[in-house]
Amino acid sequence: MLIFVIEVIIALFVKDSIIRPYGGDILVVILMYYFFKSFVKMNPLPLALGVLLFAYAVEIGQYFNLVEVLNMQDNAIMRIVIGSSFSWGDIFCYTLGAIICLFIDRKELKAISY
Repeated sequence: MLIFVIEVIIALFVKDSIIRPYGGDILVVILMYYFFKSFVKMNPLPLALGVLLFAYAVEIGQYFNLVEVLNMQDNAIMRIVIGSSFSWGDIFCYTLGAIICLFIDRKELKAISY
């Protein structure tokens, strides 16, 4: 819940060129990872990869103007959720967020034998 609250605060009140665009993207992957982890018991690596691939898919949707393709350009919520502009920086931030999750859960990751 704390990460979600931080995300909302960033979205509503932070208007800078570092925390909002980069910190928010890192935190959204961490938020999704721990949200799913709270419901599903699974190996951290596939969970992190799944969340990361989902984030990449959303970013690719931005590249192909998915909001316009779905004719939702006038829906402010969908423009926020899906986004409207592709950025390689976002891809990097999503990847960094997934790495942070794996770093935090490294003991659990080591405990699982392949």
